[in-house]
Amino acid sequence: MKKIVAIAFLWSALALAQVKTPQASPSASLKQTVGLTEVAVDYSRPTMKGRKVFGELVPFAKLWRTGANANTTVSFSDDVVIDGKTLKSGKYALYTIPKIDSWEFIFYKDNDNWGTPAEFDEAKVALRSTVKPEISAKSIEAFTISVNPIDTNSGTLDLSWERSFASLKFDVPTYKTAMSSIDKTLAGPSANDYYSAGVFFFTSNGDLVKALEYVSKGITMSKDAPYWMLRQKSLIQAKLGDKKGAIETAKLSLAAATDAKNADYIKMNNDSIAEWSKK
Repeated sequence: MKKIVAIAFLWSALALAQVKTPQASPSASLKQTVGLTEVAVDYSRPTMKGRKVFGELVPFAKLWRTGANANTTVSFSDDVVIDGKTLKSGKYALYTIPKIDSWEFIFYKDNDNWGTPAEFDEAKVALRSTVKPEISAKSIEAFTISVNPIDTNSGTLDLSWERSFASLKFDVPTYKTAMSSIDKTLAGPSANDYYSAGVFFFTSNGDLVKALEYVSKGITMSKDAPYWMLRQKSLIQAKLGDKKGAIETAKLSLAAATDAKNADYIKMNNDSIAEWSKK
């Protein structure tokens, strides 16, 4: 009986144990900033292991997963331009069609396939581009993807394996992004910036006069005085002891909330007006 229990315990322990072995095609991730654009790649790296790769392991003129296992993915934080065509910011599966004299890069909108899609849908192709491959002086054992900045306005997505090298150039909107940041900064704080600052002073029991000043500034800068900003202003006025001013502001918030059909703010304003109206 003891022997049976011991065997059962051993099998139970083995079942719970996790055997760790190295992956045949280990996963890899890389991130690279090109100008002001963040580029990220996630892929698996198969190795040659004495095999002939292109033309045999990876057939010519057929869709390749561009790595191993799950989709190789490439993401861009901004829209980029490839061959004069815009590729929208986002995450894409990267497929390729290797040939002796050309490589086609395909950015595919579905990025959660295992390998290539069971049914390839041309409508899901975000962009295609063809490049001329080069022969590397040195043989590369493990499939390698790299992102290399050329300058602040462009970079390359490079694929290397065996003695094949394919490089795809892309342009990034550095000047446009920088100018937008400069314009926004030089224009000064926005209405939401003032509002957020005022809320901070109020909720942290800070300077209530400053809180009222900032929230009021945010309301003034807004195209239409938002009911949530007016609500916050009324709370600050009430805490400062200005019940009359708080009621007037709450009525403005109530009217705006009624137009927006926001039941929560309608109730909160009605409750506050009733409370602050008490003698």
